[in-house]
Amino acid sequence: MTTDFLVLDAGTIFARTRSQGVADQPDFEFLDIYSLGEADLSPYKCLVVTGFSDQDYLYDMRHIIREFLDDRKVVIYCGNLVTDWLPGGKPFIAKDIKRFSDYRVKKVSDHPIFRGVEEDDMTLKKGVAGFFARGHHPVPEGGEVLLTLNEGEPITYIDRSSTNGTILAHVGFDLFGYMQTDEKKSTDCISMQLRNWVLEEYEALQKGLVAS
Repeated sequence: MTTDFLVLDAGTIFARTRSQGVADQPDFEFLDIYSLGEADLSPYKCLVVTGFSDQDYLYDMRHIIREFLDDRKVVIYCGNLVTDWLPGGKPFIAKDIKRFSDYRVKKVSDHPIFRGVEEDDMTLKKGVAGFFARGHHPVPEGGEVLLTLNEGEPITYIDRSSTNGTILAHVGFDLFGYMQTDEKKSTDCISMQLRNWVLEEYEALQKGLVAS
């Protein structure tokens, strides 16, 4: 099996704990984020960036991320954007919470990444809301919104317009982090469905079948 996914290791305890399930996958490899400038990214199909990453450093390395995408590849980012390193990305806007239902997650479409995943399972974790998303990112022009909060704020989108590649941006925890959960909830399937979607998207990008 080839190593298709490269995860930038943010070096924090929280990031490593969240990535334990990913580390067991043979097609995932980790790279110290501060080695990005010297790394050969040519073998990889997808670059995975977590919300614990140093975004000032990512801003300095934004040309590398741009070149990766312009090679018709995929970047997954899960977290709150605070610097301008992700093409098309806009800064995180926190949700003004007045009630529990403000955190309610809604599907916009039956996208393969979230197919079969219950909205309540994304909204609630051990009976508490707010773990999945606490705000949103404005969507780039032409972006496809997959999930929103209760009042329509986009929390997960796909951007095929800002570069030659595909960006999936999610405003919460790493969606690949569901590989290690054993909660017996519908969210347990998100990581593998995301993995399968990335591989299909990459093949379509390489064949020129993805319209921007």
